[in-house]
Amino acid sequence: MNVVYLDNNATTRVADEVREAMLPYLDELYGNPSSMHTFGGQVHRKIEVAREQVATLINAEPEEIIFTSCGSESDNTALMSSILSSPGKRHIITTRVEHPAVLNFCKTMARQGYRVTFLPVDKGGRLDLAELRAAITDDTAVVSIMYANNESGVIFPVQDIADIVKSKDVTFHTDAVQAAGKIPLDVKKLSCDMMSISGHKMHAAKGVAALFIRRGTRFSPYIIGGHQENGRRAGTENVASIAGFGMAADLAKKHLQDEGEMVKTLRDRLEQGLLNTCPDPRVNGDRENRLPNTTNISFEYVEGEAILLRLNEFNICASSGSACTSGSLEPSHVLRSMGVPFTAIHGSVRFSLSRYTTEEEIDFVIEKMPPVIKELRELSPYGANPACH
Repeated sequence: MNVVYLDNNATTRVADEVREAMLPYLDELYGNPSSMHTFGGQVHRKIEVAREQVATLINAEPEEIIFTSCGSESDNTALMSSILSSPGKRHIITTRVEHPAVLNFCKTMARQGYRVTFLPVDKGGRLDLAELRAAITDDTAVVSIMYANNESGVIFPVQDIADIVKSKDVTFHTDAVQAAGKIPLDVKKLSCDMMSISGHKMHAAKGVAALFIRRGTRFSPYIIGGHQENGRRAGTENVASIAGFGMAADLAKKHLQDEGEMVKTLRDRLEQGLLNTCPDPRVNGDRENRLPNTTNISFEYVEGEAILLRLNEFNICASSGSACTSGSLEPSHVLRSMGVPFTAIHGSVRFSLSRYTTEEEIDFVIEKMPPVIKELRELSPYGANPACH
């Protein structure tokens, strides 16, 4: 049986074109890009081609892009740089629904004496911009707010957020890991100082990401060593993955609109099919302003882990939240922040699609899901009489 893969917010299949772009740098073109000889120089030139391709995806200048190992490194680099570049300031602002790469970094800094404001969201996963504006003080070193949430798919009004933050002359970073390659991004229009994106969320290989650093932004390197990335990120470059990332960015840019519409149509088909056939479902988050590939649905009085295990028997892959927290038994911090009821929060499943998702796969999930939910509810101590909970 083929795998029905609907966990693309965790990672994506490597595109055939990406794999082909990587292969020469895993085989005959193995030179070190920092070498002085021609053999290494041709490898360095490929890095610069990829840098231009990634920059084009978000309408940046190539020199504003540095390559990193992952989205978490990009996030950590942006935040630590902002703190080091503002040594007299001890305040950080973020939200309660950030990816652990930002959330746990901020919690770590709080234990080191920094004051951190974790902004709440409403039941739709939306941010109150008045609360953001009121939270910024003369002591604020950085504001870090994600572009789109990895669990709910909710897109934040990042342009409005950036305008508020920059009016206070504070550094603004946005984690756009889930947004890049799915919706248009334009850093020339968006007033952010730094933006994180990642390759394996857009059909490149794992182990490569990028950080946009706007020209003129004060920056302090996070990894110290050699001269690579123009002195902003030391370490021998992951050339093959960078070459693949460039190709993935190029493909995403070319097919962004058509693929977005196709994926959204399939997402809506799946969502409506489950809402029509499963008992007591609820969609979590703003259903209008979200990524085209993501739906987060709760099934009341059922455990999400049990749903995923049953779906796994049919080779259906989904998630109960962020891949970085899937080993935890704690309910999703995103859904808790959104006020999802206890009866539903443990029964949440995130389905995230890609351009490789087919209509047949969606219909297969719609067919298999209702009996799974019915069976698990009957096994639940609250399934026969939910009102007794």
